[in-house]
Amino acid sequence: MKTVTKKSNVTRLRPAAKPKLKSVRNRIDAAEWKARVELAAAYRLTALMGWTDMIGTHISCRVPGTHDQFLLNPYGMLFEEITASSLIKVDVEGNKLSESPYDVNKAGFTIHSAIHMGNHNADAVMHLHTAHGVGVATQKQGLLPVTQMSLTALNLVRYHDYEGVAFNLDERERLVKSLGDGGMLILRNHGTLTVGATIGEMFHRMYRLERACKFQIHAMTGGAELNPLPREIVDHAIDQGKQIYSKGGQAEGGNLVWAAMVRKLDRDMPGYAV
Repeated sequence: MKTVTKKSNVTRLRPAAKPKLKSVRNRIDAAEWKARVELAAAYRLTALMGWTDMIGTHISCRVPGTHDQFLLNPYGMLFEEITASSLIKVDVEGNKLSESPYDVNKAGFTIHSAIHMGNHNADAVMHLHTAHGVGVATQKQGLLPVTQMSLTALNLVRYHDYEGVAFNLDERERLVKSLGDGGMLILRNHGTLTVGATIGEMFHRMYRLERACKFQIHAMTGGAELNPLPREIVDHAIDQGKQIYSKGGQAEGGNLVWAAMVRKLDRDMPGYAV
């Protein structure tokens, strides 16, 4: 008896080929390469944390030794795919200064360029659209002083009102003014943003802000009445946060957390430092 094998009528989609990218390690100085590796690590860690929005949002850093040159993700790559060599060097307007088969999302860089150029402490900038961050960004009262995580972050939290998709370059000045001397910015009805003098500080600040937002959303979702804290306790805890995370504090700059997270990345998602 003959066995007849039927051909499948199912059309299988072939995955789109990812452009081959050459290493730039031998074409740049050691300082830029180090920045590229750290920024690529931040992208990969963002993917591991579940903070991504497909190919949307950005993390950027200033190219060491420059004032108006930055490293940014290629538009079209998932955060988990990004490597040190795939990052694109851009100017203040988001124009490419290095070769890449990928484009740059200039609209997305409007926010970043404003913060970089308007704040001398903002060598690294991170912007997200997470469920918890956007959730708090849509609440009229913003981040509430109801958890230890929020209390120790509130001294850095500032707010910026929504003006639509960031195509308008005039918004830059208002973004800088909204951030002021803060390190964490809640973009109302939009998302979250953090800055840092280092990539590690930026990432650690985002962890604290996102965690605080997550706790708030979970507490409010439960339906029980929130437990308000006395004003003196709120002020005391906010002051403690300043001491812990400022210069000389035990968690200054997020250095310990950043080093630990990079070790985790090396175990769970290696291959970014190429």
